Amino acid sequence: MPQDTTAPAVPTFARVSAVERTEPDHVGAADAAAVGFTAELHPDWTIGGKPNGGYLLAILGRAATTVGTHAHVLAASAHYLHSPEPGPVQVTVEVLRAGRTASQLRARMAQDGRPCVEALLTATDLVPTEPYWDAATPDPGTTPYADAVRIPGTSPTGVRVAIMDQVEVRLDAETLDFAAGRPRGHGELRGWLSLPDGEAFDPVSLLYAVDAFPPATFDIAPSGWVPTLELTAYVRALPAPGPLRVLHRAHLVDGQRVDEACWLWDSRGRVVAHGVQLAGIRLG
Repeated sequence: MPQDTTAPAVPTFARVSAVERTEPDHVGAADAAAVGFTAELHPDWTIGGKPNGGYLLAILGRAATTVGTHAHVLAASAHYLHSPEPGPVQVTVEVLRAGRTASQLRARMAQDGRPCVEALLTATDLVPTEPYWDAATPDPGTTPYADAVRIPGTSPTGVRVAIMDQVEVRLDAETLDFAAGRPRGHGELRGWLSLPDGEAFDPVSLLYAVDAFPPATFDIAPSGWVPTLELTAYVRALPAPGPLRVLHRAHLVDGQRVDEACWLWDSRGRVVAHGVQLAGIRLG
């Protein structure tokens, strides 16, 4: 009997970031105003066995838009307190203010009673618009998607990056010198990002996308884990279908900390999100 050699389907982002609402009495008296959820952190959405920070923020964003009166995350700022393990987590969401055009919410993630991520979010209802002024946005680059090089599931330093086998992160060839041990010293990576099976991006998955690229510091010097301490994301437009063009840039490395900025353009060439983060790093 012939063997089935068909590769197992990669789960969609919507599936691995899904949340399930719990009964009200599962939240606890101390959080009477909060709504509780459970989620399952997927083991393949990890870096060195730890879930990606943008992935965790997206789960909080999905829960927040389920609770609030507005459908889309506009802004989110997360502080990472403890890195959870793959598996079940508990999420609570509290509406701080419900306005006519925007709402503010607080979302928390915990695992086995230990706080992991705390975030403040602003939600709204995004509608199609055209930029009034965008002259200060950076140049998105011109390398076609097909000419960019896909990043494998192991980093240049030997760290297992399972998430790279789920999504497609493609880097411009000119930014890949770090993989051969020759970082340019620019602190900048450019390329493309697509979700499994071409799944369309939405405002929730954009929260992941601003943290999807390898550390821009790889273009400065090799390092180990670069853990995110704080991540802020701004969603500026509903993305058109297709992969995202990405610019990921480091600004300052000092005191074993680095701040990085990430810009995302959709298939129309429109800025749809950008994010900034502060991360820990050890170089030299």
